[in-house]
Amino acid sequence: MRCVDAVRTRRSRSAPLHVHAIEDLRFIRETMENAASFTAVPGWGGVAMGATALAAAVLAPRPGSGKAWLVTWLVAALCAFALGALAIYWKGRRAGTPVLTEPGRKFVLSLFPPLLAGGILSFVLYGAGLTHLLPGVWLLLYGAGVTSAGAFSARVVPAMGLCFMLAGVAGLFCPAGWDNALMATGFGGLHILFGTIIARRYGG
Repeated sequence: MRCVDAVRTRRSRSAPLHVHAIEDLRFIRETMENAASFTAVPGWGGVAMGATALAAAVLAPRPGSGKAWLVTWLVAALCAFALGALAIYWKGRRAGTPVLTEPGRKFVLSLFPPLLAGGILSFVLYGAGLTHLLPGVWLLLYGAGVTSAGAFSARVVPAMGLCFMLAGVAGLFCPAGWDNALMATGFGGLHILFGTIIARRYGG
């Protein structure tokens, strides 16, 4: 044991001091990145996403229209996604913080699987003629993604996700024909409410 300790001591002493300093700085940086939170969640971007949902609720045909209703909301979802991504980039750039830091990557990776599951279920439910279940499923899975991703962000984000999940559960038990109202209340109202809170408390 003494020989092993002596070898370790000689090895540690043989390394230049600046090598140890670099390793220590790398360790400190990685620790700080892992402990940090993703602060680029957009407040005003969330408000814009909510406004997109309200506009879609006005323009969308009756839920019984089937394909036309689905296409309207899918287009609205793509527009909202683009607005959200641009808002994240803008907020991160304004704060001088790279978006794809370790917390940012964890945020995205936690949010993506429920959204992917929602996309797959959309086509399955539409093919089975169960379009009336889509608002509840979308709200529930979106809320699940935001809740899990919110573990790497401000406390208000997982709270928002839980509200989306509750709206989704309620939507699954609402009568048929409430689809547009559910979408406007959930994706419109909740985004605007929490987007305003995030914008005021967390800088935009």
